[in-house]
Amino acid sequence: MSIKAELQNSKIYFNLQLLASQVVEGMITGIHKSPFHGFSSEFAEHKVYNNGESTKHIDWKLFARTDKLYTKKYEEETNLRCHLIIDNSASMHYPKRKDFSVTNLNKIGFSVLASAILMNLLKKQRDAVGLSVYGNSYDFHISERGSERHFNLITNQLEQLLTSKPKVADTNTVKYLHEIAEKLHKRSLVFFFTDMFQYSSNKEELFGALRHLKYNKHEVVLFHTLDHNTEVNFDYNNTPKSFVDVETGEKIDLYPENIKEVFSEKMNSFIDEIKLECAKYKIKYVSVDVAGEFDKVVNTYLVEKQKLG
Repeated sequence: MSIKAELQNSKIYFNLQLLASQVVEGMITGIHKSPFHGFSSEFAEHKVYNNGESTKHIDWKLFARTDKLYTKKYEEETNLRCHLIIDNSASMHYPKRKDFSVTNLNKIGFSVLASAILMNLLKKQRDAVGLSVYGNSYDFHISERGSERHFNLITNQLEQLLTSKPKVADTNTVKYLHEIAEKLHKRSLVFFFTDMFQYSSNKEELFGALRHLKYNKHEVVLFHTLDHNTEVNFDYNNTPKSFVDVETGEKIDLYPENIKEVFSEKMNSFIDEIKLECAKYKIKYVSVDVAGEFDKVVNTYLVEKQKLG
């Protein structure tokens, strides 16, 4: 069963610590076929086995269940610093939601829950985590630490994001990413949740800021967070609709069916261009759908973590 299916079956409304814990514990106890299956107090985690490595710590029982090779990485080997960045611009609050549940997410809701899940994994392995949030201002920053109080502070900030109201204003992503990069002193794994809708207006400057995040050998993962049903497939019933730009307030009336094909083509071209730019600068690109692709987030974490091991 996937993480998404497990969450949908639970029908539990947002309690970040509870939900994040349920996902992680579900993986650990073997509900999901996951690299974390068999997780115990003997070791910190599994990592993907690479050809040429010693076979001494291969988990053969896990291989029998998954047909994939993983090695055990012991507690004393782990020393990870992770920094989460969340784009809290107005467009990230799409689609509009009155109430959040695991089956009813917008982009900011997905980013918040995914961040809480990552935090739970980091906490279990005694790794340090930090958080930056920006919208029309640099709203929040806290450096990487691993204490219980620190995790509670970040969780509280994430919960506040769910109830925050988006402001119709330009977001200076470039400026804030540079400021965040200046605060990252020790090598870290950086996870950035954003819809990238600021990309078209300042491509070179934006990727200049993302390259700055990679300074000092940081590993950067861009989680391109979108509502694929409407923002990529433009799937609306063909009745007249008013579309409002949540960043500028600009409004347009149209029949969705009249532009669906062209819109989808342009949106996929937009995504492909970002993928290519990320590949060019060795930034990990991961497209995630707010419908619940938490598996992608966790699996990406697992693969990227070993690079800093």
